[in-house]
Amino acid sequence: MGKFLIGIVLGILLVPLVAIAWFHFGHPPVAVADPPFPMEKKITGIPLHARIDAEMISTPPIQADETAFVPGAQVYRDQCAACHGYHGKPSSFGGQMFPSAPQLWEKHKNGNTVGVSDDPPGETYWRVANGIRLTGMPSYKKILTDTEMWQVTLLLANADKPLPPAAVDIVSGKTPPPPVPDAGAQAVAKGRAAALAPLPAAKKP
Repeated sequence: MGKFLIGIVLGILLVPLVAIAWFHFGHPPVAVADPPFPMEKKITGIPLHARIDAEMISTPPIQADETAFVPGAQVYRDQCAACHGYHGKPSSFGGQMFPSAPQLWEKHKNGNTVGVSDDPPGETYWRVANGIRLTGMPSYKKILTDTEMWQVTLLLANADKPLPPAAVDIVSGKTPPPPVPDAGAQAVAKGRAAALAPLPAAKKP
């Protein structure tokens, strides 16, 4: 009985020590090209889906129509396309991330689903708002407004359906983003306007 208990204690102590030694001196997968841990996707996916199911909003607060799709396309172009690809043009590096960034305008290999159009909008909104740790997917809570997050969510939820031509042009990269104003030129223009402004009338003594 005593030897059995000693064996249990040694096992409890040795297992974490061996794991620490492997992480420190071994070759755990840290590069994108490394093979994943056994069952890594399940181990990370189960708690992620449980969290989303518990917290996601079931009913979007805005309508899925052109008034949402066009500004949603602008958000997608500016914030998402680099990793998730344009309509008809996959990202050059999204597939080289780990896990790979899904190309949201491509059909799935099995069926006609495009991107995340088969996911509930609330699930996509949760991912946009909260991000996902260790995937490269950021949280947009402090970058986008709540309306903007829902606009891009509803656009992606309807990626397998006909969209307004203006939205398609944007997510295809045909409509470039507006030019960023030159801060220096703006400062010069303000200074010039101030210099040319009439002086206030002098007060009478």
